[in-house]
Amino acid sequence: MPTQHIYRHEREVPMVSDPLAVAARLAEACATEPHLLYESGNVWSLGCGVLAEIRLSRGGITYRCADDLRELPWQDDPLRTVEQLLADLPVENWRAYGWGGFDLAYVNAGLTELVRDEQLLHLVVPRTEVRLDSRRALLRSVDREQLETLAEVLAKPAELPVHRTSPVDVETALAQEYRAAVDRAVEEIRGTALQKVILSRRVPVDHPVDLLGTYIEGRKANTPARSFLIGFPDMRAAGFSPEIVAEVSADGRVVSQPLAGTRALTGDAERDRATREILLNDVKEVFEHAISVKVSCSEMNEVCTPGSVVVDDFMTVKERGTVQHLASSVSGRLADGLSAWDAFKALFPAVTASGVPKREAYRSISRNEPHPRGLYSGTVMTVDSSGAMDSALVLRTLFTDHTGSGRSWLQAGAGIVEHSTAEREYRETCEKLLSVALHIVPAQRQ
Repeated sequence: MPTQHIYRHEREVPMVSDPLAVAARLAEACATEPHLLYESGNVWSLGCGVLAEIRLSRGGITYRCADDLRELPWQDDPLRTVEQLLADLPVENWRAYGWGGFDLAYVNAGLTELVRDEQLLHLVVPRTEVRLDSRRALLRSVDREQLETLAEVLAKPAELPVHRTSPVDVETALAQEYRAAVDRAVEEIRGTALQKVILSRRVPVDHPVDLLGTYIEGRKANTPARSFLIGFPDMRAAGFSPEIVAEVSADGRVVSQPLAGTRALTGDAERDRATREILLNDVKEVFEHAISVKVSCSEMNEVCTPGSVVVDDFMTVKERGTVQHLASSVSGRLADGLSAWDAFKALFPAVTASGVPKREAYRSISRNEPHPRGLYSGTVMTVDSSGAMDSALVLRTLFTDHTGSGRSWLQAGAGIVEHSTAEREYRETCEKLLSVALHIVPAQRQ
């Protein structure tokens, strides 16, 4: 019988400072250990250290909890194995924090020939966890010493630091190559079953970055659906997700929020109002959004109780950083016998970051993008022993090479349909990239 791990040490601390300032200070205190900070609904959750972890790669599944280390082969449905390993964790009342790369889409679709030899999924059950909002912070840990250290951090007033930023040029990188890829995709759409595909381009950052500083400055300027800061050995990123892939409550309510259709947001009220009207009446943008919502409804119907799937909020406008999007919300009730992982597999990757139909879009992406996506348009997520899951779509993100090369980059895409033009789709990527590019904080020289 494996040892049962219990979060024996708990403490509730009243909040005395801005939650973002406190969350950032906690992340800094955990910088020497694997950590992941995740914001959802004005609640920041931080997982620090490793009590248990699961890694999925092309070569198999690695499970580790204390002295229990297992290497498992790939099955037809590796995410089912991940779900079972989590269910069998010898940990009471756990929450796992982690990320999944875009190539999980190829796994789900059975397109194993497209799956690259790289990490696909990494989930960590932390040794210490903090959840905080504007009123209080709840700490729990298997390690009293670490809990005391973080409690001391929480007890001190925290102010949001102000960093010097170094904006990144988003206009030049792969500009002509991207326009050419859009033209090829439009031809594919006219001649095949493909209706929509999202193609992206990378923009390199030509200096070392301060990831935490960029997270702080980027979060001040953005209004994300979710935000995150990843400090894992195999993944480092800071992002401001404009939408979720799937939110599943413990009682089985499933929500997805497709965003498709974009125009710039300038801060000039009159200009932005005029642009919003153009967005709401543009044939291409409305078509792109409508087919995305249709796909989301179809995917939800696969895993939800018949008749429970509804579009709660159709084609409103959401402001996200330097852009405004057409947005809808689709919800349903999970069918009996199914879990949050079933909902995730049905909805991942987000249709707004892949295409319609998805399988044809995957092949177009693999043909037309010069780099593997990695975490871009994948997910950062939390999963609870209660059955709840929260899965953010990884867009508007600064990625940093975890190998120590110092390379960092941004990435953004645009939804291409038959009515698309290369120049407009390229311009859309620029508008999206600015949500992060304006707030890059360079690393301090040693």
